[in-house]
Amino acid sequence: MLRAFTARRIAAAAAYGGGGITAIGGVTFGLIVVEARLARRIIQATPYGDPPVADGLYGERFGGAPLSLVMLGDSTAAGLGVHTPEETPAARLATGLAETAGRPIRLTNVARSGSRSQALGEQVEHALQTRPDIAVIMIGANDVTGRVSPAESVRHLADAVGRLRAAGGEVVVGTCPDLGSVKPLMQPLRWFARRACRQLAAAQMIAVVEHGARSVSLGDLLGREFAADPLSMFSEDRYHPSARGYAAAATAVLPSMAAALGLEPDLPTETARPVSRAAAEAAERAGTEVSGASVAGTERGPRGRWATLRYPLQHPWRQALGRPLSTGLAAITAITPTRLRTRRTRRPATETSA
Repeated sequence: MLRAFTARRIAAAAAYGGGGITAIGGVTFGLIVVEARLARRIIQATPYGDPPVADGLYGERFGGAPLSLVMLGDSTAAGLGVHTPEETPAARLATGLAETAGRPIRLTNVARSGSRSQALGEQVEHALQTRPDIAVIMIGANDVTGRVSPAESVRHLADAVGRLRAAGGEVVVGTCPDLGSVKPLMQPLRWFARRACRQLAAAQMIAVVEHGARSVSLGDLLGREFAADPLSMFSEDRYHPSARGYAAAATAVLPSMAAALGLEPDLPTETARPVSRAAAEAAERAGTEVSGASVAGTERGPRGRWATLRYPLQHPWRQALGRPLSTGLAAITAITPTRLRTRRTRRPATETSA
């Protein structure tokens, strides 16, 4: 299991300008580089256009002023790998949130394929122009494959979350996915990729909670499903999620969005614990939310911010969900995937990457 002090060290290095720690080094590095290049060739061998543009108004049949939703991050946030706007994670979240809130949702997606966490600064500039009620960030995979220092990656994410929160918006972050579940990666690259991704994800959670936002561990959310049915859960490049894969990610994130906006009560969680420990546990359990908490009226303890865990929807308390959230989740999965390619306006992609 990922140790809490590892995530805490990365987060601390991000806060104080240090370099953090790395997951690989020494003699092993040469082999990892060779295997990484081979995996990249396999992934890039699949021709892709740009992600479909899903911006617009969702839930128009509902009355009231629209809520503003903005999506930031890399190709997983942009929706690379699917063929229609409705299949992108942003569109699925907008659809589900509209059903849950009973209000229209105006979606703006500023995510770009190939982005690393450093790109969040520019994306936030565009996002703030929409005055978002809630922002969803999915980022991290390109930082791992690009060998960006975990501390540097977390520092950029923390700055982005801080700016969005300072502007009055709620923020939910889907953490770095577990690249160890990607088919083209072989051992030992797969093991090191999993370790690096989980270290980064845990550190991301700490920084996100410290800045008053919520994080959801995406981890190996698609791992078991991919092993059982790789053709339907991942897209043609065996790297980016398929429409079904994005639906699974959106289903994990929507409850945190609803709770952040006060649309649904926070469901029962475990006893509060230091955020570093909560983050380490969540990094090992995909779909788990980490959010801030208080103990005896205080938000901080001897080991930093208090936090609680909210477990994924597969757990028994799923039956406790209220009807608005249930209808929102149903709307997310109701979109039928299609393999048909149609002509549409697309975003520019910087590279074939996460």
